[in-house]
Amino acid sequence: MYLVQSKGGAIVCMLLALLFLGTWPALLTLLERRGRLPQHTYLDYTITNLLAAVIIAFTFGEIGKSTLEKPNFIVQLSQNNWPSVLFAMAGGVVLSLGNLSTQYAWPFVGLSVTEVICASITVVIGTTLNYFLDDKINKAEILFPGVGCFLVAVCLGSIVHTSNAADNKVKLSNFSDYDKVIAGSKPASILKQTYPSVDKSSLGAMDIENGVGVKEKAKFGTADFLIELENKRSIKVFGRSTLVGLSITFFAGVCFSLFSPAFNLATNDQWHTLKDGVPHLSVYTAFFYFSVSCFVVAIFLNISFLYHPVLSLPKSSFKAYLSDWNGRGWALLAGLLCGFGNGLQFMGGQDAGYAAADAVQALPLVSTFWGILLFGEYRRSSRRTYIFLISMLFMFIVAVGVLMASSGHRK
Repeated sequence: MYLVQSKGGAIVCMLLALLFLGTWPALLTLLERRGRLPQHTYLDYTITNLLAAVIIAFTFGEIGKSTLEKPNFIVQLSQNNWPSVLFAMAGGVVLSLGNLSTQYAWPFVGLSVTEVICASITVVIGTTLNYFLDDKINKAEILFPGVGCFLVAVCLGSIVHTSNAADNKVKLSNFSDYDKVIAGSKPASILKQTYPSVDKSSLGAMDIENGVGVKEKAKFGTADFLIELENKRSIKVFGRSTLVGLSITFFAGVCFSLFSPAFNLATNDQWHTLKDGVPHLSVYTAFFYFSVSCFVVAIFLNISFLYHPVLSLPKSSFKAYLSDWNGRGWALLAGLLCGFGNGLQFMGGQDAGYAAADAVQALPLVSTFWGILLFGEYRRSSRRTYIFLISMLFMFIVAVGVLMASSGHRK
Protein backbone atom coordinates (compact mmCIF):
# COMPACT_ATOMS: atom_id res chain seq x y z
CA MET A 1 0.00 0.00 0.00
CA TYR A 2 2.87 2.38 0.68
CA LEU A 3 4.92 3.49 -2.30
CA VAL A 4 8.06 3.73 -0.21
CA GLN A 5 9.14 0.14 0.36
CA SER A 6 12.92 0.39 0.44
CA LYS A 7 15.62 2.30 2.24
CA GLY A 8 16.61 3.94 -1.05
CA GLY A 9 13.04 5.10 -1.68
CA ALA A 10 12.80 6.52 1.82
CA ILE A 11 16.03 8.45 1.32
CA VAL A 12 14.76 9.90 -1.99
CA CYS A 13 11.55 11.03 -0.24
CA MET A 14 13.54 12.66 2.56
CA LEU A 15 15.89 14.45 0.16
CA LEU A 16 12.97 15.86 -1.83
CA ALA A 17 11.26 16.83 1.42
CA LEU A 18 14.46 18.57 2.51
CA LEU A 19 14.51 20.62 -0.71
CA PHE A 20 10.82 21.55 -0.57
CA LEU A 21 10.72 22.32 3.16
CA GLY A 22 13.84 24.45 2.89
CA THR A 23 12.49 26.46 -0.04
CA TRP A 24 8.97 27.51 0.96
CA PRO A 25 10.16 29.71 3.88
CA ALA A 26 12.30 31.67 1.44
CA LEU A 27 9.26 32.46 -0.70
CA LEU A 28 7.25 33.76 2.27
CA THR A 29 10.25 35.76 3.46
CA LEU A 30 10.57 37.29 -0.01
CA LEU A 31 6.97 38.52 0.11
CA GLU A 32 7.34 39.99 3.59
CA ARG A 33 10.46 41.86 2.51
CA ARG A 34 8.49 43.26 -0.43
CA GLY A 35 5.83 44.62 1.93
CA ARG A 36 3.01 42.09 1.59
CA LEU A 37 1.09 41.59 4.81
CA PRO A 38 1.89 38.20 6.39
CA GLN A 39 -1.83 37.60 7.05
CA HIS A 40 -2.54 37.78 3.30
CA THR A 41 0.43 35.59 2.45
CA TYR A 42 -0.39 32.88 4.97
CA LEU A 43 -4.04 32.66 3.90
CA ASP A 44 -2.88 31.95 0.33
CA TYR A 45 -0.24 29.53 1.54
CA THR A 46 -2.62 27.47 3.66
CA ILE A 47 -5.07 26.91 0.79
CA THR A 48 -2.53 25.15 -1.44
CA ASN A 49 -0.99 23.43 1.56
CA LEU A 50 -4.32 21.63 2.05
CA LEU A 51 -4.61 21.07 -1.70
CA ALA A 52 -1.32 19.13 -1.66
CA ALA A 53 -2.70 16.77 1.01
CA VAL A 54 -5.88 16.21 -0.98
CA ILE A 55 -3.86 15.38 -4.09
CA ILE A 56 -1.67 12.92 -2.18
CA ALA A 57 -4.72 11.26 -0.57
CA PHE A 58 -6.66 10.75 -3.81
CA THR A 59 -3.63 9.58 -5.81
CA PHE A 60 -1.08 7.76 -3.66
CA GLY A 61 -3.75 6.87 -1.09
CA GLU A 62 -5.85 5.09 -3.73
CA ILE A 63 -3.07 3.14 -5.45
CA GLY A 64 -3.30 -0.62 -5.11
CA LYS A 65 -6.07 -2.93 -4.01
CA SER A 66 -7.81 -2.10 -0.74
CA THR A 67 -7.52 -4.86 1.88
CA LEU A 68 -8.73 -5.32 5.44
CA GLU A 69 -5.21 -4.77 6.78
CA LYS A 70 -4.38 -1.86 4.49
CA PRO A 71 -7.52 -0.10 3.25
CA ASN A 72 -7.41 2.72 0.73
CA PHE A 73 -7.95 6.34 1.67
CA ILE A 74 -11.68 6.54 0.91
CA VAL A 75 -12.38 3.29 2.78
CA GLN A 76 -10.60 4.59 5.88
CA LEU A 77 -12.73 7.73 6.01
CA SER A 78 -15.71 5.69 7.25
CA GLN A 79 -13.84 3.50 9.74
CA ASN A 80 -13.87 3.90 13.53
CA ASN A 81 -10.33 5.22 13.79
CA TRP A 82 -10.97 8.47 15.65
CA PRO A 83 -8.24 8.04 18.30
CA SER A 84 -5.64 8.00 15.53
CA VAL A 85 -7.43 10.79 13.67
CA LEU A 86 -7.20 13.00 16.76
CA PHE A 87 -3.45 12.38 17.02
CA ALA A 88 -3.07 13.36 13.36
CA MET A 89 -5.14 16.50 13.85
CA ALA A 90 -3.18 17.44 16.97
CA GLY A 91 -0.01 17.24 14.88
CA GLY A 92 -1.60 19.56 12.32
CA VAL A 93 -2.50 22.10 15.01
CA VAL A 94 1.05 22.39 16.39
CA LEU A 95 2.56 22.48 12.89
CA SER A 96 0.21 25.29 11.89
CA LEU A 97 1.15 27.26 15.02
CA GLY A 98 4.83 26.65 14.34
CA ASN A 99 4.70 27.71 10.69
CA LEU A 100 2.64 30.78 11.52
CA SER A 101 5.07 31.78 14.28
CA THR A 102 8.14 31.50 12.10
CA GLN A 103 6.60 33.91 9.61
CA TYR A 104 6.75 36.58 12.30
CA ALA A 105 10.20 35.50 13.53
CA TRP A 106 12.05 35.70 10.19
CA PRO A 107 12.18 39.52 10.05
CA PHE A 108 13.61 39.73 13.58
CA VAL A 109 16.06 36.83 13.68
CA GLY A 110 16.68 36.21 9.98
CA LEU A 111 15.70 33.28 7.80
CA SER A 112 18.81 31.17 8.38
CA VAL A 113 19.07 31.54 12.16
CA THR A 114 15.33 31.09 12.71
CA GLU A 115 15.38 27.81 10.81
CA VAL A 116 18.52 26.66 12.64
CA ILE A 117 17.02 27.23 16.09
CA CYS A 118 13.72 25.60 15.16
CA ALA A 119 15.50 22.62 13.62
CA SER A 120 17.68 22.15 16.69
CA ILE A 121 14.73 22.04 19.07
CA THR A 122 12.91 19.68 16.72
CA VAL A 123 15.87 17.31 16.56
CA VAL A 124 16.57 17.32 20.29
CA ILE A 125 12.95 16.79 21.35
CA GLY A 126 11.15 15.33 18.35
CA THR A 127 13.80 12.91 17.14
CA THR A 128 14.31 11.52 20.64
CA LEU A 129 10.56 10.95 21.06
CA ASN A 130 10.31 9.31 17.64
CA TYR A 131 13.21 6.99 18.42
CA PHE A 132 11.37 5.46 21.36
CA LEU A 133 7.98 5.52 19.63
CA ASP A 134 9.49 3.60 16.72
CA ASP A 135 10.63 0.86 19.12
CA LYS A 136 14.26 1.84 18.50
CA ILE A 137 14.32 0.63 14.89
CA ASN A 138 16.99 3.22 14.12
CA LYS A 139 20.62 2.53 14.91
CA ALA A 140 21.21 4.48 18.13
CA GLU A 141 25.00 4.42 17.69
CA ILE A 142 24.50 6.39 14.45
CA LEU A 143 21.32 8.31 15.20
CA PHE A 144 22.43 10.15 18.32
CA PRO A 145 25.84 11.21 16.95
CA GLY A 146 23.76 12.71 14.13
CA VAL A 147 21.70 14.60 16.69
CA GLY A 148 24.99 15.76 18.20
CA CYS A 149 26.11 17.05 14.81
CA PHE A 150 22.92 19.08 14.63
CA LEU A 151 23.62 20.59 18.02
CA VAL A 152 27.14 21.55 16.95
CA ALA A 153 25.71 23.16 13.82
CA VAL A 154 23.20 25.03 15.99
CA CYS A 155 25.99 26.44 18.14
CA LEU A 156 27.82 27.51 15.00
CA GLY A 157 24.62 29.07 13.69
CA SER A 158 24.25 31.12 16.85
CA ILE A 159 27.83 32.31 16.47
CA VAL A 160 27.15 33.21 12.82
CA HIS A 161 24.16 35.30 13.89
CA THR A 162 26.12 37.08 16.60
CA SER A 163 29.02 37.77 14.28
CA ASN A 164 26.80 39.00 11.46
CA ALA A 165 24.85 41.25 13.84
CA ALA A 166 28.13 42.81 14.92
CA ASP A 167 29.04 43.33 11.27
CA ASN A 168 25.73 45.10 10.61
CA LYS A 169 26.25 47.30 13.66
CA VAL A 170 29.57 48.44 12.22
CA LYS A 171 27.93 49.15 8.84
CA LEU A 172 25.26 51.28 10.48
CA SER A 173 27.66 53.06 12.83
CA ASN A 174 28.02 55.89 10.30
CA PHE A 175 24.32 56.66 10.63
CA SER A 176 23.00 58.76 13.51
CA ASP A 177 19.82 57.30 15.06
CA TYR A 178 19.61 54.86 12.17
CA ASP A 179 16.52 53.23 13.64
CA LYS A 180 14.68 56.50 12.95
CA VAL A 181 16.08 56.94 9.46
CA ILE A 182 13.42 55.12 7.49
CA ALA A 183 13.68 55.90 3.80
CA GLY A 184 10.33 57.33 2.80
CA SER A 185 9.44 58.86 6.15
CA LYS A 186 10.67 62.28 5.01
CA PRO A 187 11.89 63.90 1.79
CA ALA A 188 15.62 63.55 1.25
CA SER A 189 16.31 67.25 1.78
CA ILE A 190 14.74 67.16 5.27
CA LEU A 191 16.54 63.92 6.13
CA LYS A 192 19.82 65.55 5.22
CA GLN A 193 19.15 68.39 7.64
CA THR A 194 17.88 66.13 10.43
CA TYR A 195 20.52 63.40 10.05
CA PRO A 196 23.67 65.05 8.67
CA SER A 197 25.67 61.84 9.20
CA VAL A 198 23.68 60.07 6.48
CA ASP A 199 25.96 60.05 3.47
CA LYS A 200 24.98 61.44 0.07
CA SER A 201 24.88 58.06 -1.62
CA SER A 202 22.10 57.02 0.76
CA LEU A 203 20.12 60.18 0.06
CA GLY A 204 20.63 59.79 -3.65
CA ALA A 205 18.83 56.48 -3.53
CA MET A 206 15.65 58.19 -2.21
CA ASP A 207 12.96 59.92 -4.20
CA ILE A 208 13.56 63.66 -3.73
CA GLU A 209 9.86 64.56 -3.81
CA ASN A 210 8.23 61.76 -1.85
CA GLY A 211 11.13 59.85 -0.38
CA VAL A 212 9.69 56.51 -1.46
CA GLY A 213 10.92 55.61 -4.90
CA VAL A 214 14.36 54.13 -5.39
CA LYS A 215 16.40 55.39 -8.31
CA GLU A 216 19.34 53.11 -7.80
CA LYS A 217 19.10 49.82 -5.96
CA ALA A 218 21.32 49.64 -2.91
CA LYS A 219 23.93 46.91 -2.93
CA PHE A 220 23.46 43.82 -0.76
CA GLY A 221 25.08 44.07 2.63
CA THR A 222 25.47 47.86 2.75
CA ALA A 223 23.97 50.17 5.33
CA ASP A 224 21.89 51.73 2.55
CA PHE A 225 20.45 48.30 1.80
CA LEU A 226 19.54 47.63 5.43
CA ILE A 227 17.69 50.96 5.73
CA GLU A 228 16.00 50.53 2.37
CA LEU A 229 14.83 47.06 3.38
CA GLU A 230 13.36 48.38 6.63
CA ASN A 231 11.32 50.86 4.64
CA LYS A 232 9.91 48.24 2.27
CA ARG A 233 9.16 45.32 4.57
CA SER A 234 5.77 44.83 6.22
CA ILE A 235 7.12 43.94 9.70
CA LYS A 236 9.31 46.75 11.02
CA VAL A 237 12.25 45.61 13.14
CA PHE A 238 14.41 48.69 13.77
CA GLY A 239 14.32 49.68 17.41
CA ARG A 240 12.70 46.43 18.55
CA SER A 241 14.24 43.98 20.99
CA THR A 242 15.68 40.81 19.46
CA LEU A 243 14.13 38.93 22.39
CA VAL A 244 10.77 39.31 20.65
CA GLY A 245 11.97 37.35 17.65
CA LEU A 246 13.85 34.79 19.72
CA SER A 247 10.81 34.13 21.91
CA ILE A 248 8.65 33.54 18.83
CA THR A 249 11.34 31.29 17.38
CA PHE A 250 11.63 29.10 20.48
CA PHE A 251 7.85 28.75 20.63
CA ALA A 252 7.84 27.66 16.98
CA GLY A 253 10.62 25.15 17.63
CA VAL A 254 8.67 23.47 20.43
CA CYS A 255 5.62 23.22 18.15
CA PHE A 256 7.70 21.67 15.36
CA SER A 257 9.18 19.13 17.76
CA LEU A 258 5.73 17.74 18.58
CA PHE A 259 4.04 17.39 15.18
CA SER A 260 6.11 14.46 13.92
CA PRO A 261 5.69 12.31 17.08
CA ALA A 262 1.93 13.03 16.97
CA PHE A 263 1.83 11.86 13.35
CA ASN A 264 3.87 8.81 14.32
CA LEU A 265 1.25 7.87 16.94
CA ALA A 266 -1.52 8.43 14.40
CA THR A 267 -0.09 5.99 11.86
CA ASN A 268 1.40 3.32 14.15
CA ASP A 269 -0.84 3.39 17.25
CA GLN A 270 1.97 2.62 19.69
CA TRP A 271 -0.36 3.40 22.60
CA HIS A 272 -2.99 0.89 21.36
CA THR A 273 -5.90 3.32 21.28
CA LEU A 274 -7.65 1.64 18.33
CA LYS A 275 -10.19 -1.13 18.86
CA ASP A 276 -9.29 -4.66 17.84
CA GLY A 277 -9.66 -5.22 14.13
CA VAL A 278 -9.45 -1.55 13.17
CA PRO A 279 -6.48 -1.04 10.85
CA HIS A 280 -3.93 1.70 11.46
CA LEU A 281 -4.32 4.93 9.55
CA SER A 282 -2.33 4.93 6.33
CA VAL A 283 0.19 7.72 6.04
CA TYR A 284 -1.98 9.30 3.33
CA THR A 285 -5.17 9.29 5.41
CA ALA A 286 -3.35 10.59 8.47
CA PHE A 287 -1.75 13.34 6.39
CA PHE A 288 -5.18 14.37 5.10
CA TYR A 289 -6.61 14.82 8.61
CA PHE A 290 -3.33 16.43 9.68
CA SER A 291 -3.61 19.02 6.90
CA VAL A 292 -7.31 19.70 7.49
CA SER A 293 -6.67 20.70 11.11
CA CYS A 294 -3.63 22.73 10.00
CA PHE A 295 -5.89 24.54 7.52
CA VAL A 296 -8.66 25.28 10.03
CA VAL A 297 -6.27 26.73 12.61
CA ALA A 298 -4.51 28.87 10.01
CA ILE A 299 -7.75 30.24 8.57
CA PHE A 300 -9.14 31.11 12.01
CA LEU A 301 -5.98 32.81 13.27
CA ASN A 302 -5.15 34.75 10.12
CA ILE A 303 -8.65 36.09 9.60
CA SER A 304 -8.49 37.24 13.25
CA PHE A 305 -5.10 38.87 12.56
CA LEU A 306 -6.60 40.77 9.61
CA TYR A 307 -8.76 42.77 12.01
CA HIS A 308 -6.61 42.48 15.14
CA PRO A 309 -3.01 42.45 13.87
CA VAL A 310 0.08 41.79 15.99
CA LEU A 311 3.51 43.48 16.05
CA SER A 312 2.01 46.86 15.08
CA LEU A 313 1.03 45.69 11.60
CA PRO A 314 -1.71 47.69 9.85
CA LYS A 315 -5.28 46.44 9.97
CA SER A 316 -6.71 44.78 6.92
CA SER A 317 -9.93 43.01 5.93
CA PHE A 318 -11.04 39.90 4.13
CA LYS A 319 -12.09 42.05 1.18
CA ALA A 320 -8.63 43.62 1.03
CA TYR A 321 -7.07 40.17 1.16
CA LEU A 322 -9.16 38.95 -1.79
CA SER A 323 -8.09 41.92 -3.89
CA ASP A 324 -4.40 41.64 -3.00
CA TRP A 325 -2.80 39.79 -5.93
CA ASN A 326 0.69 41.16 -5.37
CA GLY A 327 2.83 38.05 -4.90
CA ARG A 328 -0.12 35.68 -4.56
CA GLY A 329 1.42 33.20 -7.00
CA TRP A 330 4.55 32.86 -4.85
CA ALA A 331 2.46 32.31 -1.72
CA LEU A 332 0.40 29.60 -3.43
CA LEU A 333 3.59 27.91 -4.62
CA ALA A 334 4.99 28.01 -1.08
CA GLY A 335 1.92 26.17 0.19
CA LEU A 336 2.33 23.42 -2.40
CA LEU A 337 6.02 22.99 -1.61
CA CYS A 338 5.35 22.76 2.13
CA GLY A 339 2.43 20.36 1.65
CA PHE A 340 4.30 17.96 -0.61
CA GLY A 341 7.42 18.33 1.54
CA ASN A 342 5.58 17.25 4.67
CA GLY A 343 3.88 14.42 2.79
CA LEU A 344 7.19 13.09 1.49
CA GLN A 345 8.72 13.34 4.97
CA PHE A 346 5.94 11.21 6.43
CA MET A 347 6.09 8.70 3.57
CA GLY A 348 9.81 8.24 4.19
CA GLY A 349 9.33 8.10 7.95
CA GLN A 350 6.66 5.42 7.76
CA ASP A 351 9.16 3.01 6.22
CA ALA A 352 12.56 4.08 7.54
CA GLY A 353 11.50 5.40 10.94
CA TYR A 354 10.37 8.89 11.85
CA ALA A 355 13.55 9.54 13.81
CA ALA A 356 15.60 9.16 10.63
CA ALA A 357 13.01 11.12 8.64
CA ASP A 358 13.67 14.03 11.00
CA ALA A 359 16.86 14.46 9.00
CA VAL A 360 14.78 16.86 6.91
CA GLN A 361 15.18 19.24 9.85
CA ALA A 362 18.48 20.04 8.15
CA LEU A 363 16.32 22.30 5.98
CA PRO A 364 18.26 25.36 7.25
CA LEU A 365 20.95 24.15 4.85
CA VAL A 366 18.59 24.89 1.97
CA SER A 367 17.09 28.00 3.56
CA THR A 368 20.55 29.47 4.11
CA PHE A 369 21.35 28.91 0.44
CA TRP A 370 18.24 30.84 -0.59
CA GLY A 371 18.92 33.48 2.05
CA ILE A 372 22.34 34.15 0.58
CA LEU A 373 21.21 33.95 -3.05
CA LEU A 374 17.91 35.87 -2.86
CA PHE A 375 18.29 38.19 0.12
CA GLY A 376 22.01 38.83 0.27
CA GLU A 377 22.36 37.55 3.82
CA TYR A 378 25.98 37.69 5.01
CA ARG A 379 27.02 39.82 2.02
CA ARG A 380 29.93 42.12 2.85
CA SER A 381 30.34 40.44 6.22
CA SER A 382 33.63 39.88 8.00
CA ARG A 383 36.02 37.01 7.35
CA ARG A 384 35.17 35.60 10.77
CA THR A 385 31.46 35.41 9.84
CA TYR A 386 32.25 33.59 6.60
CA ILE A 387 34.39 31.01 8.41
CA PHE A 388 31.61 30.24 10.89
CA LEU A 389 29.01 30.19 8.11
CA ILE A 390 30.95 27.61 6.07
CA SER A 391 31.53 25.54 9.20
CA MET A 392 27.80 25.58 10.00
CA LEU A 393 26.82 24.47 6.50
CA PHE A 394 29.41 21.70 6.55
CA MET A 395 28.12 20.40 9.87
CA PHE A 396 24.56 20.37 8.54
CA ILE A 397 25.69 18.24 5.60
CA VAL A 398 27.34 15.79 8.00
CA ALA A 399 24.20 15.73 10.17
CA VAL A 400 21.95 14.89 7.22
CA GLY A 401 24.19 12.03 6.15
CA VAL A 402 24.51 10.58 9.65
CA LEU A 403 20.79 10.69 10.45
CA MET A 404 19.86 9.10 7.13
CA ALA A 405 22.45 6.38 7.70
CA SER A 406 20.68 5.50 10.96
CA SER A 407 17.42 4.56 9.23
CA GLY A 408 16.03 1.09 9.81
CA HIS A 409 13.10 -0.68 8.18
CA ARG A 410 9.70 -0.94 9.82
CA LYS A 411 8.38 -4.49 9.92
